[in-house]
Amino acid sequence: MAPVKNGRHLFNEIPTGYPAPGKTTIYDDSETIDLENVPLNSGFLIKTLVLSVDPYMRGRMRDPSIKSYAVRLCSTVSLIGYSVGKVLRSENSTFKPGDHVYGLLPFQEYVVAQDPKGYKLLENKEGLPWSVYVGVCGMPGQTAYYAWKEWSNAKKGEVAFVTAASGPVGSTVVQLAKGDGCKVIASAGSDEKVAFVSSIGADVAFNYKSVPTRKVLEKEGPINIYWDNVGGETLAAAIDAADVYARFIECGMISQYNTQDPYPLKNLTSIVSKQLQFYGFIVSSLHGKYGTQFYQELPRRVAAGEIKYQEDITHGLEKVGEAILDVMTGKNKGKKVILVADD
Repeated sequence: MAPVKNGRHLFNEIPTGYPAPGKTTIYDDSETIDLENVPLNSGFLIKTLVLSVDPYMRGRMRDPSIKSYAVRLCSTVSLIGYSVGKVLRSENSTFKPGDHVYGLLPFQEYVVAQDPKGYKLLENKEGLPWSVYVGVCGMPGQTAYYAWKEWSNAKKGEVAFVTAASGPVGSTVVQLAKGDGCKVIASAGSDEKVAFVSSIGADVAFNYKSVPTRKVLEKEGPINIYWDNVGGETLAAAIDAADVYARFIECGMISQYNTQDPYPLKNLTSIVSKQLQFYGFIVSSLHGKYGTQFYQELPRRVAAGEIKYQEDITHGLEKVGEAILDVMTGKNKGKKVILVADD
């Protein structure tokens, strides 16, 4: 077989504000790969099927002087993210040709991987679409499941406020909170997204762009659990609306990722006076505790229709830049997935 194109999506330059398609990241199809003869060196050759675009990726696009938990991207290197791929060839006993694997992969069509510890074999006994394994049954679902289990301490009748509630993390949290008997207040950025959030069980769902968050919380609170995906002004409103001993699960702050002028929180003394409990976390830190339980439970519940989800699928590596911008600006409708190839 002749070499085939191995398209890649590269990080090109550090953005100021929102990432710009074709500038911050660029598509390159100059490389080729000989699928039958490329050396594996005891590794395995993966064909990329689906790629995940997530808010945390913005943090990788930073100046070297800025420290973070996520590895910084270097120019002219492929983007990296959670992916599902199919093993085509293998010199490693862990995986065989035809296996499907999940893990962090470069944003390119074919990858020779060396360390099997970085990938999970997906059995997919439920026959779910592979895209689900980068969404509700992948890192976003893990984020919701792990942290809710660890820190919500939810009691029946308590009030939970979930932001970015139509996204893959927020929508899963809404359903977990309802399952624990909470009254759920949920915010989203469009009437269409609000309708989806209502359909999955939120008791009070509102468009934060047209309805003031503070007014909703004043009427429907006080809140006992706050799931924060946005930070900024909404976090300040949640602090003011919190009941004594409320738990704040700090998952993300997307409102602050692309700004040069962070929102100043002026009510932090309430953390003391209300005896609030704040939990900041990175999902990988809880994987050892909840990972096995997650894969035993979530795919089964998703397949049964007990946990619902939405996907926003973009076709082709060349459109990754636009997909990243959609996620940063909230234009995506559900989990943003890049479909690279069919199985």
